[in-house]
Amino acid sequence: MPQYTRPRPICAHCDGFPKVAITTGQTTPDGQRHTITADCPACHGTGRIPVRAYARVGR
Repeated sequence: MPQYTRPRPICAHCDGFPKVAITTGQTTPDGQRHTITADCPACHGTGRIPVRAYARVGR
């Protein structure tokens, strides 16, 4: 018998990976790459969509 699961409220823009590290191309004095972090602009770094939006998408 199949079991049905409801879709999870994951952000469609970042697929649940809201924070990323981006290399700038520069290196630090000890030889490591200099990186900056960026947050998903749609979910503001949470990885989830708001409950109100989830209610509309989940139907």
